Amino acid sequence: MPGTRKLGRTSDHRRAMMRAMVTYLFENGKIETTVTRAKEVRAVAEKMITLGKTNTLHSKRQVYSYITKEEVAKKVFDEIAPKYEDRNGGYTRIIKIGPRRGDAAEMAIIELI
Repeated sequence: MPGTRKLGRTSDHRRAMMRAMVTYLFENGKIETTVTRAKEVRAVAEKMITLGKTNTLHSKRQVYSYITKEEVAKKVFDEIAPKYEDRNGGYTRIIKIGPRRGDAAEMAIIELI
């Protein structure tokens, strides 16, 4: 179930952080973050791609309300979702890259397949 990790943030801060990270992931194709954040972003990003595959008015409104940039939300429907039309889930990949130098937090790269 997405959204079960608190990530040491208040609920508003956590929601804003997830929206920004999902938007950045769709905009650039990959991001580097901690493993726990990557797992949370994966759940939300895959839900957005699944909504993009249905391409109804309701799903467009849901995606546009979550993704912070309008051109990125349009990209979900025009470019990203059609690429995964024949695939049932598993749109992202998480690659662990080792500990971060400052605090030894386990880092990962999350990318679209």
